Amino acid sequence: MRKIEIVGYNRETLGTKSAKDLRNESLAPCVLYGGEKQIHFAVPMILFRELLYTPEVSEVILNIEGEIHHAIVQDSQFHPVSEVLLHVDFLEIVAGKEIKIDVPVKVIGDAPGVRKGGKMVQKLRKVSLKGLSDNIPDFIEADITGLDLGQTLKVAKLKAENVAILNNPSAPVATIDIPRALRGKINS
Repeated sequence: MRKIEIVGYNRETLGTKSAKDLRNESLAPCVLYGGEKQIHFAVPMILFRELLYTPEVSEVILNIEGEIHHAIVQDSQFHPVSEVLLHVDFLEIVAGKEIKIDVPVKVIGDAPGVRKGGKMVQKLRKVSLKGLSDNIPDFIEADITGLDLGQTLKVAKLKAENVAILNNPSAPVATIDIPRALRGKINS
């Protein structure tokens, strides 16, 4: 996992009014949990750009007034209309404790079905993994090399070392759809 450092400031007061005041100052209210204690803090919203607006998985090094914590983003909330960042939850990474995280799926290979005129459709963009933070990969590769027209790659065929895939093994990852123009030629 790539690492990103974020600097935050402890919050003196909690509640809706103080959170609204923080947002007016372009600070996002945050909470860190999963460790010894919960820590409420605020971070400038601009620092979340390379963390939240990308499909990549990141380990966050939180520097909260000199205290260093390692965490992952557990949840983020946005305003439904203005899309302003409302709140971010961080899960602290504890040594020896497994974490659950969604990792992007990267499709590789050249399918014979695509060469015959089929269309590759990626049905699953992220896969849920469970494992130690050191073993979590940046992405999971889905190899479509053997797929022909109408065939599907399932989650069960994905390979991940030292981590468990939590998705349903029969869920489709990628399929090679048969275009309407080819359906008549194949059936006749």
